[in-house]
Amino acid sequence: MTKAIFITGGGSGIGRAVAIYFAAKGWRIGLADVNQTGMLETAGMLPIGMSSIHAMDVRDREGWAVALKEFAGESGQIDVLFNNAGIAAGGPIAENSFDEIDRVVGINFMGVVNGAKLGYPYLKNTPGSCLLNTSSASGIYGAPGISIYAATKFAVRALTESLDGEWAADDIKVRSLMPAFIDTPLLKAGIAGSNRSVREAVIDGGMEISRVEDVAQAAWNAVHGERLHTLVGKTARRLAFTARWMPGGLRKQMKTRGLT
Repeated sequence: MTKAIFITGGGSGIGRAVAIYFAAKGWRIGLADVNQTGMLETAGMLPIGMSSIHAMDVRDREGWAVALKEFAGESGQIDVLFNNAGIAAGGPIAENSFDEIDRVVGINFMGVVNGAKLGYPYLKNTPGSCLLNTSSASGIYGAPGISIYAATKFAVRALTESLDGEWAADDIKVRSLMPAFIDTPLLKAGIAGSNRSVREAVIDGGMEISRVEDVAQAAWNAVHGERLHTLVGKTARRLAFTARWMPGGLRKQMKTRGLT
């Protein structure tokens, strides 16, 4: 039977790259996004008849329920649910509006919670299934200037760890991707209190921007491997090492650096 993956944020960036990668392996792809045009563009890059598009906002639980039911069809099965949709936000918390904070939390964390809870019956009905969540290197150690974004990615990391234990008896693996800075449209986001984009701040800080194709490969490895969290990019690996072995130095560094 053809395996199936449902991808939020499938209209661009990581979601698009993962869709292309899994489709090349013969998987059926479900693309979910608020960006209808982006989804159509992604679908045009996939084999004919091997994808479907589902216009939805991950904050909308009714939208989730409809999309998952449509994608699973009569089998009621989904092999992988990829909770990937997310938005970037930067700047000091004092400069972030409450509307912006609520939007980031709603999409980056509650969207993942919604996908997990509403996707659970389909994953449970599929032997050897996997819930894959996009966290971030920002979920390793919180940096100044991205406090709300980092908080949501820490929350996704915690949810991943909790559910991997909670769902083990149901034969559902739960995994996360923890990329650093990836060449996606998210880097175009502005930073509150600054006239710079995230991309400009990353480059000015001397940090590398990884290829989105590397994340797609990492997603495949995460789904088929045993590693709970998959780090992507030199910055993510370096941050994880420093946070574990030199936390005092990292703390001092974070007081003098950031994305602001």
